[in-house]
Amino acid sequence: MTKINSLNMLQYIDVLLKHGNFTKAAKNLYISQSYLTQTIKKVENQIGIEIINRQTIPLQLTEAGKIYYQYLVSLVDKQEQFKRKIKKYTDTNYTVIQIGVLPSLGTYLLPLFLPAFMQKYPNIKIELHEYTPTSLEEKTENNMLDFFIGQNPETISQNLISHACGKHCYYALIPQSSKLYQENPKMLGCNDDFIKKLLQEKLILTAHGSAIRHQIEYLIQKYKIEPQIILESSNIFTLVELAKKGIGITFIPESVNICDKKNDQAYNLLPLPLELISVNYFIAYSANKTLNSAEKGLVDIFISSLNREAMSFN
Repeated sequence: MTKINSLNMLQYIDVLLKHGNFTKAAKNLYISQSYLTQTIKKVENQIGIEIINRQTIPLQLTEAGKIYYQYLVSLVDKQEQFKRKIKKYTDTNYTVIQIGVLPSLGTYLLPLFLPAFMQKYPNIKIELHEYTPTSLEEKTENNMLDFFIGQNPETISQNLISHACGKHCYYALIPQSSKLYQENPKMLGCNDDFIKKLLQEKLILTAHGSAIRHQIEYLIQKYKIEPQIILESSNIFTLVELAKKGIGITFIPESVNICDKKNDQAYNLLPLPLELISVNYFIAYSANKTLNSAEKGLVDIFISSLNREAMSFN
């Protein structure tokens, strides 16, 4: 769009908006006012519309200017991404491992193994990416990500090699508004009849396609229930907070930390039997990928760390 370096142009606009006029901005940039004015005008002529509203004091971006500004930001971001990606090929001392993880899992899983890995391999740079399960799977298959960390590996593509570790249990969070709520104790025991009644209550669940939803749908089919699903969300933490406010029952892996707040309703937690339903975390990579020593180390540390965690829960 313009021959002016996008990073320089972004800097010019940032400083211009900071100071609100051409004189102070040019002084701060160590360029002449006339050069700054001509540079902005040259861009405006090229795109055919003003990007700076000169009628306001201090100066501001026009609506078109805001779009152009975002365009520059995206260009600079892409340039930086390119530099990071190409550096691993031009600098033999620079190694990057790109890990994709479900947003709801990162808070729990990453602290379990990443510190140990980074201590053992201090020269390895880690890049984290949080996407939906489908996107993570696709990017890992296409070698855009080195690893995909998720839950319940039986559902992922056969083009990925996965290593699962340890079974972790699910809890049902039963708010005070439910007829199944019991004042004492907070942690309930369960049997088949209670689970069947539980699934007939108002439910708030993760969206279709999520690993948690897949597990709950298995239970619904097993007990031949016509569920009352009144709300769905892609964020398990949102569901926890809504369940605590009495909207409905939700199901959460034991990895989700529940923080009580002042206006929360009382609630029960019901651990579901591992033989009935469980969450199994995994790390996966493309079947056509050859792991280097650091990547093998990452897999080993992931497996050993999560197996220890599973044993501490069970």
